Amino acid sequence: MSDLVAIDVAGGPLFVRLLHQIWDRGDAALPVDQRLPHRAKEALLSTLAAAWVVGADGEAVRRTGGQPVDPGDALVMATSGTTGQPKGVILTHDAVAASARATSARLGVDPATHRWLACLPLNHVGGLSVVTRSLVTGTPCDVLAGYDADAVGALAGDHVMVSLVATALRRTPPELFHTVVLGGSAPPQGLAPNVVTTYGLTETGSGVVYDGVPLEGVEVDIGARTGEIRLRGPMLLRAYRDGTPALDADGWLATGDSGRRSPDGRLTVTGRMSDLIISGGENVWPGPVEEAIRRHPAVSEVAVAGRPDPEWGQRVVAWVVPVPGADPPSLDELRDLVGESMPRYAAPRHLVVTAALPRTSIGKVRRDALPLDGDPPAG
Repeated sequence: MSDLVAIDVAGGPLFVRLLHQIWDRGDAALPVDQRLPHRAKEALLSTLAAAWVVGADGEAVRRTGGQPVDPGDALVMATSGTTGQPKGVILTHDAVAASARATSARLGVDPATHRWLACLPLNHVGGLSVVTRSLVTGTPCDVLAGYDADAVGALAGDHVMVSLVATALRRTPPELFHTVVLGGSAPPQGLAPNVVTTYGLTETGSGVVYDGVPLEGVEVDIGARTGEIRLRGPMLLRAYRDGTPALDADGWLATGDSGRRSPDGRLTVTGRMSDLIISGGENVWPGPVEEAIRRHPAVSEVAVAGRPDPEWGQRVVAWVVPVPGADPPSLDELRDLVGESMPRYAAPRHLVVTAALPRTSIGKVRRDALPLDGDPPAG
């Protein structure tokens, strides 16, 4: 019988060594977020039914209530949802290997000349997949405890490949690296040519669409009626830890994301299905509105979401972080800017100027945590 072993250790050589040991015993690993307080860690371990936990001293402690995993299971990753109980995503060794090989083939990774740098949280698949990719392919890898601009810069080089999120990319010159794999949230504009944008979920074991093109072996389907993205491929999860169905009978994963294909066939992700704003009976996707607002020279960051409105059902609201030292844009300026490329109903009716946007640890905007104040709604 195989057990689930939680690794409650910061990123570094010890984490990699423990992962090796767990896999050598035929067990599966659960990386624990090092930023969680003790009570939250205990809740996570109980929810995902870990049988053992290993701390910084390297000693394994048995827990009560642990449940076995199936032979061949490699990882249980907690989903990065911002509300509710996280579900454990079970990834097999075959899935981890398929992800590592497909990604390495697309990026042209040569273990003899290239080196990976892991600097994102290892409890997220975007961070851990750098480590597992290295282990599967034999590519050298430096593993940091977390993102630190100075430490990342010290390990940079024209042979080094790194995975970053948009917030880290803003503090890291991409030209320091051979390749920057970017995930986690909507990419900024004007990316350097060595930055590769990715789309994927915890359930897909890392990114499976690079610069809009699926990796080898990955199939993408977009629902004709709903516009929902569905994915199928060898790197997808086996199951959820709580038994919730993951894939349909034909092996497709419904992502909950909406998308479309560009004329050249590339995938464009337009947003979460749950983020759709219905204002006055019209559908408004936040992504294109945000893209239009980013063109304003005084806008550093922007998030768009819907909020209840007695007249429109929902009104479009924009949260803007101004460029340091610049006067923030007015609501009318933003409405006119959006109206240049989109129907007027998509323009924001409310503006909130804020110092920062609430984000998850991998840089995704937490739309549920956006505060509502600021300029009065437009008529």
